[in-house]
Amino acid sequence: MEETMLPPGKPNPALKRLEKLVGVWKIEGGTLDSNRNNISGQVTIEWLPGGFFMMQRGEIAVNEFKVHALETIWYDPSTKVFPSYVYSDVAGFPSRYYWDVRGNVVKHWTKGAKYSGEFSEDGNTLSGGWRPIGRQKKTQGNNYNAVMTRAV
Repeated sequence: MEETMLPPGKPNPALKRLEKLVGVWKIEGGTLDSNRNNISGQVTIEWLPGGFFMMQRGEIAVNEFKVHALETIWYDPSTKVFPSYVYSDVAGFPSRYYWDVRGNVVKHWTKGAKYSGEFSEDGNTLSGGWRPIGRQKKTQGNNYNAVMTRAV
């Protein structure tokens, strides 16, 4: 049986909205119940070959609790947002998230919590915070502010 090769497609132009996220980022911040910075970490965000998917990998520590994660992000033209799956070392299954980037404004959410942030004019700093949605209980993982600074 002969294998047929499909011609390569082109990534949806909406994916260009994610371009500002590409890089290596240092994370520092604090939970809203603390009077000191108790959050730190680093993430690397890059395009996978072909440009259809973005990958984020990194770690974040809230106090002494560390999470290592890998996230894949793509574009869904039917919803006009960027769904993602996060694979972490705290769960044996992927968690579903969503992204939207419009100009300098970044939104990132999952069931129960939402991040809102804004890039600096030079694009080298992303400042924002996570907050619980609705009646979701506040935790250290969904109730903090953080600044991401481009390292590379």
